[in-house]
Amino acid sequence: MGSHEHGWWILLHVVLFVFWLGGDLGVFWSSRYVLRSELTPAARHTALQIMLGLDLAPRVCLVLFLPSGVTLMALEPHGADVFTWWNVTLVWLFALLWLALTVHEHVRHGSRPLVPRVDRWIRFAVVGAMFAAGLYTVAAHEPFGVTTDPRWLGAKVMLYATAIACGLGIRMRLRPFGPAFAELMSKGSNIDVERRLERSIEGCLPFVFGIWISILAAAALGILKPGAHL
Repeated sequence: MGSHEHGWWILLHVVLFVFWLGGDLGVFWSSRYVLRSELTPAARHTALQIMLGLDLAPRVCLVLFLPSGVTLMALEPHGADVFTWWNVTLVWLFALLWLALTVHEHVRHGSRPLVPRVDRWIRFAVVGAMFAAGLYTVAAHEPFGVTTDPRWLGAKVMLYATAIACGLGIRMRLRPFGPAFAELMSKGSNIDVERRLERSIEGCLPFVFGIWISILAAAALGILKPGAHL
């Protein structure tokens, strides 16, 4: 593959990074309005719809970050012996299946309980596999036969896994949010509802910041490649 084609894959990877981080920032900002008790329930419902709409972009980018990154590694001369066309194709097929589940869950909002469960299992599996591969790449002298000291890449892979793990943490913290917001819509605001909403969303903040730090650090490693002998 020529340099122009390689450049297009790099551009895709950068676009995914931008939309992932930018979409997450939009979700965060919208959540501030969901918590504003002085707004009417209808206005807060509109803010929630905006927040949910914006949330689709980070979900899509998180999934596609995996196959686009593997494709870039396969295109590097140092990674050509590790990633062949067929295992890159398998990664893309896996990612597209995962993406279909992710979009279905987002659109249907959990109407089929099996879909979010399978999506959660996939995320746990990806986190485990990425951490294992990243740790091996950092610890081994010549991981997978690569002689360029790709410890930066191992760290980047683990940061990607960390971002996914933080997303799982957000899901856990948001479990009380749906019932509390439904009560807000049906009965109006009260102290108990507002506290439950605030605890749910504010409890996500450490995981949100973890995602932002992981994404930015992974981008820095991908650009700077510290310690690599290229």
